[in-house]
Amino acid sequence: MYNSKIKGLGYYVPDNVVTNDDLSKLMDTNDAWIQERTGIQERRHVVKGEDTTTSMGVKAARIAIERAGINKDEIDFIVFATLSPDYYFPGPGVLVQRDLGLPTVGAIDVRNQCSGFIYGLSVADQFVKTGMYKNVLVIGSELHSHGLDMTTRGRGVSVIFGDGAGAAVISREEDNSKGILSTHLHSEGQHAEELSLLAPGMGSRWVTDIIEENDPNDESYYPYMNGQFVFKNAVVRFSEVIVEGLQKNGLKKEDIDLLVPHQANLRISQFIQKKFGLSDDQVFNNIMKYGNTTAASIPIALTEAWEKGKIKEGDLVVLAAFGSGFTWGSAIIRW
Repeated sequence: MYNSKIKGLGYYVPDNVVTNDDLSKLMDTNDAWIQERTGIQERRHVVKGEDTTTSMGVKAARIAIERAGINKDEIDFIVFATLSPDYYFPGPGVLVQRDLGLPTVGAIDVRNQCSGFIYGLSVADQFVKTGMYKNVLVIGSELHSHGLDMTTRGRGVSVIFGDGAGAAVISREEDNSKGILSTHLHSEGQHAEELSLLAPGMGSRWVTDIIEENDPNDESYYPYMNGQFVFKNAVVRFSEVIVEGLQKNGLKKEDIDLLVPHQANLRISQFIQKKFGLSDDQVFNNIMKYGNTTAASIPIALTEAWEKGKIKEGDLVVLAAFGSGFTWGSAIIRW
């Protein structure tokens, strides 16, 4: 049985910065209102025609592969996490295989939304630990901006989300004291509708009905979120799954060198930080700059933390996420 480690990291965000003041020109909101509720100051939105979910993922992947110090042809498998694929089918994993010019390696797509990268990391971890693959490329990428209701009606959701991608190369590690120590995954489908989007033609509504109705006020095209309910569940599940991971490895909260939570809401991260008694230096947040990038948020934040020198060899790094499904998970890593 091998161990697996994160060998290379990369991220990409569009150049187009959208501030809270920019959004105030599109809807009834303001900088103070958004920051008070979310902690977000700005986010990135793609310019139409310049980027896709796949292209952003490819750009992040190229950086991660280079930093891993391997040739792209050494990638054995691809895991792509997203809620915003270029096509409903096929998924973006195969598009990455094509665009990177990789051999005919396998590719799967993970549809676990905000916890998608943790789920993808867990899949890669199992493949590497069992010896099936040596280098697995895991990508989280999201293009939210083209699917948001950028009016006052949709401001409760639309001010939160941004576009971007992050990637990691998960590779074989001979030293069992290092790398991904464990991952922990959970779901609770009874709350699925509290944070959701009904896909036209794939659920209870048929594409032919939508075309026939042609209703300009149809809100089913836009995501729905019961914000307070999601927040209350998130803070509970975040705490539980972090404790689960620590206990699995005989560790305590005092052993955490860096916590990188999913960037859903700065208030959630601050609540968890306070509950675990962690200092500002022990928690990495960048939602202020990028908003919630769903499956991309953890790999973007993890890459930034690494680039800033906040992660050193031997550090205990904890990743945790909660989101639509409800799904949630954690990863305990000895760097």
